[in-house]
Amino acid sequence: MQRIFLIGFMGAGKTTIGKELASLMRLSFVDLDFFIENRYHKTIRQIFEEKGEGAFRDMEQKALQEVAEFEDVVISTGGGTPCFHQNMLFMNEKGTTVYLKVSIAELIQRISLNKSSRPVLKGYSDNGLKLFVEEIMAKRSPVYEQAQIIFHTEAQDISVLCKQLKHQK
Repeated sequence: MQRIFLIGFMGAGKTTIGKELASLMRLSFVDLDFFIENRYHKTIRQIFEEKGEGAFRDMEQKALQEVAEFEDVVISTGGGTPCFHQNMLFMNEKGTTVYLKVSIAELIQRISLNKSSRPVLKGYSDNGLKLFVEEIMAKRSPVYEQAQIIFHTEAQDISVLCKQLKHQK
């Protein structure tokens, strides 16, 4: 039985890598944000706007606890998921955590390409976006670094990650 949690900042490739990893390892794939949206019949943005971040983080924790019971699964978490409600500790206890690490410069390049599809980023200038990413990463990095595997997405092929995960068993 395998349970793999992918963590990292938005734009790190959690969904893209998660789908490919699940396929290569013959596991199911769950995107936690999509799971929440399907459960509550609202987008993450709507939940934030209607209920606020605190309520969203409570919903996210409950959803995480539910999907953490699935077996043979790769779970792509939201960028902030590990940073609230002791979720990082919980994920480390329930499975293998993988931090998809990307340089700040690369993150900015990636997310600036899809700024329009990420409501939290609308209205940021290029410099504002850089400051936003640097500030959030300064807070989240210490939590992300608690992952059992740190995978540098810019420097490694996904087959390397598959091999690392097979040796974790």
